[in-house]
Parts: sequence; structure tokens; C-alpha cells
Amino acid sequence: MNPISVVLSLTKTSSPSTLRQFTDSPLVEKVFVVHDGSYAESHPKWSLVSSESFSSGKTIRRLIQEMKSTFFLLLAQSHEVELGQNSLERFLAVARQTGAGIVYADYAEIREGRRFEHPTIDYQTGSIRDGFDFGPIMLFSAAAVKRSLKKYGPVEPVRWAGWYDLRLKTSIDHRVFRIQECLSTKKESDARTSGEKLFDYVDPRNQSVQKEMEIVFTKHLKNIGAYLKPKFKRLPVDEASFPVEASVIIPVRNREKTVADAVNSVLSQKTDFSFNVLVVDNHSTDGTSRILEGLSQKHSAVRHLVPVRNDLGIGGCWNEAVLSAYCGRYAIQLDSDDMYSGPDTLQRIVDEFRKGQYAMVIGSYKLVNMELQELPPGVIDHKEWTPDNGRNNALRINGLGAPRAFLTRLLRQVLLPNVSYGEDYAVALRLSREYQIGRIYEPLYLCRRWEGNTDAALSVEQANRNDLYKDRIRTVEILARQRVVRERKR
Repeated sequence: MNPISVVLSLTKTSSPSTLRQFTDSPLVEKVFVVHDGSYAESHPKWSLVSSESFSSGKTIRRLIQEMKSTFFLLLAQSHEVELGQNSLERFLAVARQTGAGIVYADYAEIREGRRFEHPTIDYQTGSIRDGFDFGPIMLFSAAAVKRSLKKYGPVEPVRWAGWYDLRLKTSIDHRVFRIQECLSTKKESDARTSGEKLFDYVDPRNQSVQKEMEIVFTKHLKNIGAYLKPKFKRLPVDEASFPVEASVIIPVRNREKTVADAVNSVLSQKTDFSFNVLVVDNHSTDGTSRILEGLSQKHSAVRHLVPVRNDLGIGGCWNEAVLSAYCGRYAIQLDSDDMYSGPDTLQRIVDEFRKGQYAMVIGSYKLVNMELQELPPGVIDHKEWTPDNGRNNALRINGLGAPRAFLTRLLRQVLLPNVSYGEDYAVALRLSREYQIGRIYEPLYLCRRWEGNTDAALSVEQANRNDLYKDRIRTVEILARQRVVRERKR
């Protein structure tokens, strides 16, 4: 028997070339063609599987039952793929030599008629996003899959999250190995920039899919001993004194076009408490410093802070403000190119803190352009956060919302990583490990999307660096939570 079975999805409009290369390979025993009922062709090597969803648990259970080969190759849905030279041979060799449960590889993609190499990143404990980029091909060990399903239960009866569930279960006890070689080429099926793709997971149209992903992911956390029950520490007694009740913290470097709008949106706030604005000017070289100096001279609430250090990222600038003598009881975020949506934003955040035992409060925001016109998908409310499971599901997604506000005395204990990406995500995960997070689901904040945004159009290398870092944050947090769970069981 040949060692590989192939699983792929086809419709009547799919290119036959992808299917043909697997059919012609002497290493392939069978090709399972999952289709929506519209595919009618046949071949002795093919097994046609009609299904409403390529990723349904029912479909995947059937495929696993019918497979007899040692390995099965999963082809990412809706991609037209060309195998590289000796690609299948290389996948097999590495899988056998490493004993991995899952093997994936770098790839190339065709965009606008040109071929670009697309490296992937290494898999780690925290690589638990349902959107992790494995490239167009994943090779599974059939034995590893069957052992995993026997130990952790069959693939869940879901419609969209079946392959995600199978991957997570297989990864618990088996290595997920990356081949740092370009073994296939795919035609780019989504040519949008990184900034345009950024909010797909919170698009309301994807809520049912995301709910399934959360269910699968929560069971994974339980399987690996990292699930936290909805029991929280009480906040320490507040005995500290602060110069004001709230401080809005704005780290900035070279934002002369937008920073005045941000500061003025704070100054327009109507509150029953005192507040100030701590603008940490990270050695701007354009007109930003001049603008801020003028605002600070005109408004006593504006503090223009210039760090002594020259090695600070956004997180480091936050730490400068939080540790300063000017910081208030609550530290509230505003990015230098964004604005508060109305004069009641600060009041609503502080009122939420006053309601409960919250170490942090997170609001909701609206995507707009520079003319403040709404952009799709509109309001980003992160309603996937629930009081019972929010801190667990936070490990799966890439962000938690804005504006973010912190209890200063706790933030001074943990501080933010001195980086310019994922610093807020890291500290939110850390605080949620112990304390409850408050949520406001109405938009309080205008997130202005423009060409100057740091995530507007990232290169593959930059996006990979960001993804690798957030996965590392998750790895640290999962390991810490596993320790918490073990200690609670003693």
C-alpha cells in the first residue's frame, strides 16, 4: 500500500491541475475529494465525499475511519497548489525521521503574476490560534491522529472547527514540525493587506464560526491542564494616594498629523473626577514635540514626557508614564492616531471600575477613516469575551479590544514588555490570570485606519515576527496557568 492518502476540497469551478498531480503520484494511495455535491467526475484513486462543510466533525470522522494509509495529507481549502520538486518525498522523509504527528513547510505564492517565497513560523505551545499559517499542505501521521482521538475523544460534532480540533488534539502529545523549505506554490486567494485582514476574526458575520472555535479551544485548555475556572482574586486594599483619579496615556513618535486630535479628544471629556493626559514623546523627529509642547503650555492637564532612555518601545513608554508621579489611580489607553468617540468615554470607564472588582476594563471601538467615516466591519466589540470564559478564550484570539484601562497599582507590579507589538495583549493575559476584567460593549473609541498605521501593510517577515511574538506570549501564559492549575489541585 502506498503511504499517503490526500484530503482536499473541490467544487465544479476548481482547477483540475491540483487534483491531477496527487492522482498521478506513486506515493498516493487514495484521494478523498470532499465536495458540495456539484463534483461528478471519477477516478479509480478517488473517493468522493459529499459534505456541507469541509471542516465538519462528521466529515472528518468519516475520513479517518476510511483511511488505511500511514499518513494523510491535508490540502488547505480553496487553494490551487503546485507541488515542488520531490515535495511529497520530502514531507514523508521528515515525518518518518522526526516521528512528528504533523509536518508542514514553507511555501511560495503567486501574486499579480509573480512568485514570492512565503516562510511560515515554528510551532510552539502557544501556537493555538485557529488562524495559524501552516501553508497549503499539512501531513498528519495516521497513527498519531488515532492515538490522540482515542485519548482525548473524537473530533467534536462541529461544522467549521473540525480540522482545528483535530490539530489541537494531535499536537498535545506529538511534535508539530516545520520544514524550513519551500515545498509548494499556491495562488494567493486573499490579496488583501495585513491591515485589511486584521479584523476578520471579530467580523459579526463570523460569530458562529468563532463560537465553535471557542468551544473546541476551551476543551483543549482542559486537556492540557491550562483551563481556569471563573474564580477570581479580590483586589488588594487600595491605600495609595494619586494626584488624579485617571490618567490617559498616549505613547507617540512622529505623529504630527494626528496627535493633537488625540489629545484634544481627551481634553473634551466631561467627568466627575480629575484627570490628566500623559503623552510620552519617544524622541519624535518631526513636528510632534513642538505640537505637544504647545498643548502642555496651554493646558495644565497635559504632561509632555520625554524619556531619558532611547531604547523604548510602546510598552516601555507606557511604563514610563505608569511609574511617574503624575499617573492617576486608573491608567487609560489612547493611541496617538486615534480618538475617543465622545465626551463621556473616561466617565464610563471609571464608572465600570467602580462597579466591580476589576483589574482592567476594556471598551469597544469603531473603525473609521481619517474623515471619521465608518469602515467595515464597523464596531469591534469583542462580544466573544464572556465573564465565565473570557480569560480562557483570550489565549486563542489576537486582541482584546480598546480602549484598555488598568488599575495603576496592579499595573505597576507587572508592567508591560518593552516592545511595540503585543505589549497590551501580554499584560492583559497576565492580569486576567488572577483578576476579573470588566467589559463595555458599546463603542467608546474611534480607531482611525490610514496608511500610517503600523499594521497597515506588513511584509510577510514583519507579520511573521509579530505572530511569533504573540505565540511566545501565549506559551509563557499557558505554562504559567498550568502551574496555577497544578498548585490548586494540591
